[in-house]
Amino acid sequence: MVPKPGDVLHVGSDTSVQFGGDRALIFRVIKVCDRPTYDGWIWLTGYSLDRTGKAVDRREIFVQRAGLRMITPAAPPATGRIPPAPPSPAGLSSASRKTRTTVSTSRRLQ
Repeated sequence: MVPKPGDVLHVGSDTSVQFGGDRALIFRVIKVCDRPTYDGWIWLTGYSLDRTGKAVDRREIFVQRAGLRMITPAAPPATGRIPPAPPSPAGLSSASRKTRTTVSTSRRLQ
């Protein structure tokens, strides 16, 4: 498994001995680092989550890919979305319209 940003993973003892037992965590990936590592290992940057899914702590972890367990895959990127149109000038109130004023001075700089 190769995680990607947005994935929520279970990180336990199958990934590294440091995450065994009650030290296991739920982890939301924000970055998969491209550092060279040992075969089968990977650096992940993300947030450890509490039981409600709230981010508790930002971490960088070094784990075995084979031990990662997917809980929630990342949401697919939105496509075909059309941004809303800006309001037309006719729809703006006179107070919100900006008027241009020109200020001239006849003073010479000394």
